[in-house]
Amino acid sequence: MNENVPKWLIPGRVYDVLKWGGLLVLPTCAWLFGTVGPAWGWEDVDAVVLTLNAAGTAIGAVIGASAISAWKGGADD
Repeated sequence: MNENVPKWLIPGRVYDVLKWGGLLVLPTCAWLFGTVGPAWGWEDVDAVVLTLNAAGTAIGAVIGASAISAWKGGADD
């Protein structure tokens, strides 16, 4: 196998941004929208909250796969 090929799926900086967004920003936005939306009479609040939570879960799966790949490959970054 080519030794110049990285063992991770995504670069470190992208990983950090996705982790921040998937584990903090999206769940917080989902909570905020789910709390404030009904008070303001917004429609389809449940669909928006479900979408935000699904996006956060998908990002979590991607960063988890990258972390496992890096761990198995012994990458330092």
